[in-house]
Amino acid sequence: MNLGFLDWTIVVVSLGLMLFSVEAGRRVMRSVADFLAAGRSAGRYILCVASGAAGIGAITVVGNLEMNLIAGFSMSWWGMTTALVVLIITVSGWVIYRFRETRSLTLAQYFEARYSREFRIFTGIVAFISGIVNFGIFPAVGARFFIYFCGIPESIAVLGFQVSTFPLVMIFLLGVALYFVLGGGQVSVIYADFFQGVLMYSVFVAMVVYFFFAFDWNTIQSALMSAPQDASLINPFKTSHVEDFNFWYFLIGIIGVIYGTMSWQGTQAYNASAKSAHEAKMGQVLTSLRNLPMGIMYLFVPIVAYTVLNHPDFANIAQAVADKLTTIDGDAVQSQVKVPLVLTHILPRGLMGGFAAMMLAASISTLDAYMHSWGSIVVQDVIMPLRKKPFEPKTHLRVLRLAIVGVGVFAFFFSLIFEQAEYIFLFFAITGAIFAGGSGAVIIGGLYWKRGTNAAAWAAMITGSGIAVAGIIIHQIIPDFFINGQWFWGISMAGASIVYILFSLFGKKREFNLDKLLHRGEYSLAGEKEVIEAAPSRGWKMLGMGREFTRGDKIIYILSYIWTGAWLLVFAVGTIYNLTHDVADTTWAAFWRYYLIIHIIVSAVIIVWFIAGGFRDLHRMRSRLKSEARDDADDGFIVNDQADPLQPEENNR
Repeated sequence: MNLGFLDWTIVVVSLGLMLFSVEAGRRVMRSVADFLAAGRSAGRYILCVASGAAGIGAITVVGNLEMNLIAGFSMSWWGMTTALVVLIITVSGWVIYRFRETRSLTLAQYFEARYSREFRIFTGIVAFISGIVNFGIFPAVGARFFIYFCGIPESIAVLGFQVSTFPLVMIFLLGVALYFVLGGGQVSVIYADFFQGVLMYSVFVAMVVYFFFAFDWNTIQSALMSAPQDASLINPFKTSHVEDFNFWYFLIGIIGVIYGTMSWQGTQAYNASAKSAHEAKMGQVLTSLRNLPMGIMYLFVPIVAYTVLNHPDFANIAQAVADKLTTIDGDAVQSQVKVPLVLTHILPRGLMGGFAAMMLAASISTLDAYMHSWGSIVVQDVIMPLRKKPFEPKTHLRVLRLAIVGVGVFAFFFSLIFEQAEYIFLFFAITGAIFAGGSGAVIIGGLYWKRGTNAAAWAAMITGSGIAVAGIIIHQIIPDFFINGQWFWGISMAGASIVYILFSLFGKKREFNLDKLLHRGEYSLAGEKEVIEAAPSRGWKMLGMGREFTRGDKIIYILSYIWTGAWLLVFAVGTIYNLTHDVADTTWAAFWRYYLIIHIIVSAVIIVWFIAGGFRDLHRMRSRLKSEARDDADDGFIVNDQADPLQPEENNR
């Protein structure tokens, strides 16, 4: 075992606190809407932290460590432009604000209101298949991490037979996650994911601080500068030979951020859980700040691992890791566990336990959120629309729980059978594109364009999904095919967008009533918007701040603009200078050192700020769920093709 008594104590205590938080959420879950979307009662900070934890996952941590071991610091330079794109999306409320205005409990429910019930069922099936295939490797990656990081024996003796611990660890992870989600649904998921998020972000910063002081910067610099020519881990202008995770991977990712906003449904319940469209928007704005502790850990820990694997001072550790890798079958699996194996040799007692506890939290937070999402989607968007009338509330909850268990069982057996041949993120890209490749055009077109048609939606989804499925088949037949998963994702996005526009322009012409879908004007609903300033000044409007903004909201926006703008200025000046001068790698190394220092300090402040805001939101959410009356008709079933069964408020114009 790699973990000592102190480390295991930290893991057990952390798990106990998670279980306690789940019980607190279970007590206030009273309806289908609570189970699916936490009764639409979550504030910005708890949404931001909890959804962040749900989106991280042990598999995401492993995938980022795997990717940045190859890309190094260089990819972060180009990521500065992504920050601008993300800022524009979040401050404008792109997609998420309008979706929350529809009051839909799932994305495909919105598709039924906007297009047709048949299209809802079709997209529900596509989303479900895409999701469970993508989700299928989650338990496997998580289990492998814990086996190799914690030093768990690969088999144990049971009644005289040797039993592999791999399926046993998967059963444990899936079992705990099912316990979390089955009792209180999305309410329990949010409670648990928030506390898990607090643990994760704290450990992220603690690890970065430890490595920053424990490793000599000159040693790190020397190791990074030993990278091959034109595959630099320091200088982003010398990366032409970096395979897979290069400029094109990054560029397609930027396009995907815009196109695919809210397309991926792995944590779809969070899209509907905000107490208002404004809170959903503010939660998205805070996301860019929330990601700083996570991003700095993803960046620096692989850099340290690369140093250990490549600098002569750590030759003994590098050899021990290499020897262990030879006992592991499959290049993809070896790539996944390389950094965790390095960490077992360089983390001290206590921090080993903290990292293990963080990875356990990350694994469970994603497993519970994803099982909730895919189980909910198959019930809400495939089974229920085929019925002529909605379920009774108790039956509805029972069917949802059975579907969630079914997703967990599928993931277990898929992980046992499937042999992964690609990097984690390339697998994500191609499997996610089965749904996200076509759905982006359908989501954006439906929310922002009155001319978007049902035929266009069908054509776009079939085109995007078809390209992605073709990519999966090709990669199973030809593993070394020259187009990787990221490129197939890009092709599917382009194809679906072109098809949607052409079918809408040249098909049957009609204009959809977006005001009714979004509950605006005469269709507005009481209590959905809180107007703070009836006529905000033009300057505030230009910065994306409207009638619902308090002084605190404006401060958050301004901070986001300043932070992103400062790094964008650094990027612009640095790019121009590097295109006109030959900048030494030592200069780049010095820049990245200061980059780390700034991000560590800011990340520490953000963690304190978000934890305080999260506990405030948690108290308000609990109070609202305890006192608010429930409407059993609010279950996602659309009657007579109406966007929402609620009637417009007479005087709320």
